[in-house]
Formats: sequence, C-alpha cells, structure tokens
Amino acid sequence: MKRLIEQLKEDHDLCDGALADLIESNEPDDALFAAADAVRRAQYGTDVYLRGLIEFTNVCKNNCYYCGIRRDNTKEMRYRLTPEEILESCESGYRMGFRTFVLQGGEDPHCTDDFICTLVNTIKTQFPDCAVTLSIGEKPRSSYQAYFDAGADRYLLRHETASEAHYRKLHPPELSLTNRKRCLYDLKEVGFQVGAGFMVGSPGQTTRELIADLRFLQQLQPDMIGIGPFIPHHNTPFLHEKAGTLKLTLRMLAILRLMFPYVLLPATTALGTISPIGRELGLKAGANVMMPNLTPRRVRQYYDLYDNKICMDEEAAKCRACQEGRVRGAGYRIVCDRGDVCRSIKSEKKEQ
Repeated sequence: MKRLIEQLKEDHDLCDGALADLIESNEPDDALFAAADAVRRAQYGTDVYLRGLIEFTNVCKNNCYYCGIRRDNTKEMRYRLTPEEILESCESGYRMGFRTFVLQGGEDPHCTDDFICTLVNTIKTQFPDCAVTLSIGEKPRSSYQAYFDAGADRYLLRHETASEAHYRKLHPPELSLTNRKRCLYDLKEVGFQVGAGFMVGSPGQTTRELIADLRFLQQLQPDMIGIGPFIPHHNTPFLHEKAGTLKLTLRMLAILRLMFPYVLLPATTALGTISPIGRELGLKAGANVMMPNLTPRRVRQYYDLYDNKICMDEEAAKCRACQEGRVRGAGYRIVCDRGDVCRSIKSEKKEQ
C-alpha cells in the first residue's frame, strides 16, 4: 500500500484497480493519514477554517429515502427562521470570529428567490468581510445567477452518489442524477465556489460507487468536498440500514486530500456523531474545515437529518469554544478568516 499512497500523493490519481485496492485494504491507515496530513500542511499549514452553520428551515418538498426532514416524515416538527433570527445568528457568530455563514435548509417552496436574495444582500451589507454560503438544493440556473448577483460566494450541493443505479436506490423517481449534476455545473459556470460530496456507507454502496464518486469529482473539480458517514434516521425507509463506518470515512477523506490537494475538506458533524473523536481524526486525515452550529437552540433539534446528531442543545458560544479546544488538541489552529480555496498545488518537491 505504501507504493500506492506515494503514487497518489505524487500524481493525485490512480487507476480504478489501484484505487479499489487502497479503499479495500486491510492494512493500517497510518501511512495514508500521514501522507494526507503532509499534503494539507503543504497547502494550508495547520489552519482550520470555521463555517457558522445556520439551519434556517427544515421544510423540504423532496422525499429522499435517507433524510430525516423528508416530506413524508409527518412526525417532524417543522420550522422556518425569520430574517431577523437569521441576522441575530450572524451577529452572534461574527462576535465569535466567524467569517463565513452557511445558510442551509431543505428545498422549502416558501423561501423564494426574492427572499434568499434579500437575505444574502442584507448579510453582505452588514458583514462585508464575510463569505455567504448557500446550501438549499436544486434550482434553475436563473436562481443561482440571482443568488450570486445578490452577493452569495459559495454553494454546497452534495451529489450523494455519482452512480445512476445507486442514485435510484436513494431517491424517489421525481429526482434525477442528471439534474443534480446539471445544477453543479451551472453553479460553476455562474461563478460560485462550489461544494459537492457524497455519503460513505449508504445503502447499496460498493467500492465501485465510491470510485465513480471520485471520478465525477475529478471531472467537476469542486472547491469543497463534503463527505460523511451515512447514519440512518428512524422515520425514513432506511431506519434499519447499517451506518457507514468511521474507518472507511476517514480513509476516503485521506484519499480525497491526496487527489485534490487544494480542496476545502470538512471534518463533519456526522463524523463526530459516530465517534467522540471523529472530527479530530478527520483533521488528522486531511480535513481543514469545521462547521459549528449557530442555529438557535429552540429549533436546532428539529434539523435532524439523521439520528443522534451531536451539538443539538449547546449554546453557540460553547460549541465554538469546544471546537477551539478540539482543534488545538489535534495539533491545528482555528483562524478567523473567510477561508477561501487555495488552488495552487504546493508539493514538498516544489518547496525544496
């Protein structure tokens, strides 16, 4: 495996067979994680960027089989934050040093383009040194253009799987992988810093699907890649499915860092959900972003995409302080910065 790791670190690519060997290896991952950490340090040093997550609506018109806020989950308590509540969350986050706000929600028909554009423009006016990231699903290109023109900087839209057959196992007939990919390419053409990504260990996923995800990401060349383990939710059709594993998720993080040295790579909340030290291990496997929750406590528990989600009842300031300690303990440092993507690829050879 050492030879494959060195080749991936040098060339940022392997053939499908070699990738499969690396993904399925029974060997310890120490060498893989060390290589990924060396690449992230060459690119970003020990900097870890914070994104202030504001989950502003859990209303969603879609019915994805894995998602706790799916339309048919009638037991879910639905909510929408007001613009005033969202701005209060931004103000609180700004005082704590956040310079990126992530507005995340279901595909809520109530949140019109005018609503989103006005909200983005207001945030950018009040916090001109901050980036605004949107994560609100599939839209027409005209909507993406309007959000960008209003001042939004980034857009997160995980593709979840790049395999058509696997996509059909995870989504209802009215959704399509073709449209998902169209959205991602539209976002790039509009000018957004784009984030894609996939679940690890989702029902029906094999090594072949994981390699398809990697190949799609090579084609897309996103600025951010968000991955996390699949975790079942009790009010979905997948309630009895097994969760994705920490081991495979960390391995895929490290592979992504070696394939995409420049990318912004989060250590996700889902990682922290399946292991008390999951996020710290994610940083050591090449991640360089964390996303503390700024959503008001009164509604935070209702944005339950999966079961046992952590940090549901912590005050934002406590969550921020906790992550500061976790990051420092892992050997890295939080910086108060927008944390834009660095596209230049620095290698040890170039620096010598």
